[in-house]
Amino acid sequence: MAIQWFPGHMYSTQKAITERVKDIDVVIELLDARLPGSSANPMLAELTAGRPTLKVLNKQDLADPERTALWLAYYNALPATRAIPLDASQTTPAQQIVKACHELSPNRGGLAKPMRVLICGIPNVGKSTLINTLTGSRKAKTGDEAGITKLEQRITLTDDFYLWDTPGMLWPRIIVPRSGYNLAASGAVGRNAFDEEEVALELLGYLKSNYAAGIAARFKLVELDAETMADMKDEALLDTIGRKRGALLGKGRVNLQKAAEIVMHEFRAGNLGRITLETPEEFAVWLAEGQRADAERAAKKAARKQKGKPKPEAASGQDA
Repeated sequence: MAIQWFPGHMYSTQKAITERVKDIDVVIELLDARLPGSSANPMLAELTAGRPTLKVLNKQDLADPERTALWLAYYNALPATRAIPLDASQTTPAQQIVKACHELSPNRGGLAKPMRVLICGIPNVGKSTLINTLTGSRKAKTGDEAGITKLEQRITLTDDFYLWDTPGMLWPRIIVPRSGYNLAASGAVGRNAFDEEEVALELLGYLKSNYAAGIAARFKLVELDAETMADMKDEALLDTIGRKRGALLGKGRVNLQKAAEIVMHEFRAGNLGRITLETPEEFAVWLAEGQRADAERAAKKAARKQKGKPKPEAASGQDA
């Protein structure tokens, strides 16, 4: 099942960014440090092309520190780009953002040339929390749910530093299936856009191979070592977790929907340990596969369209 979510207010955000970016000095894209590739919006890269970009890997306190280092190196190697890790709720690290913006656009600053910054990212990545931390007040609504912010707002951090906050935005079509699952698992996708059991199974399939110890510890699966867990079918592992947590129906059957909700809640809360669901190398493979499949779909669509066109002779009604 392909996961897609692009509600109406995201079209408005797209238009707002297109207009606003003309007068912007630096673009801040907030990424989820647990999925730094999947949470980078390819449409946003197109809309803000040519502007210096600060990639902020937020929620780094929930992410695997070794993998965060890999992603920071990856993004810092890109032209006109800087990347920093952050926990948006911490005041001191948040100030790194102001410094990084001035480094990316050193000619801006002062009342004559104030710094103009656009902050954007996917839904539920922590933008509102970060803005509240930077301003020391509750200027932005927060919540553990995608789509809280729906309107653009300008915030003055200092007399010469203006910040435009935009609603969280995905992109119209996610061509990397794995990214869709990771985004859903993180809470970036609306609840009605995916099947929770399916997403939980995909999540467990990755975690059991890469973070088995965290699963075993949190769900008290003392009978399973890493090798045994890796060999289990995803459905069997979800069933086992459901039984451990008492998610049962009649006659001892497991409520798989409830079990799936438990798994995703524990991941989002960071209770399974510090986890990152992708490395730069893994994401590059997934992206290449997605682009290839998307090109094949486009070619087939074009072929069908061409096949359906009448021949010139038939269109003119003349005999050959």
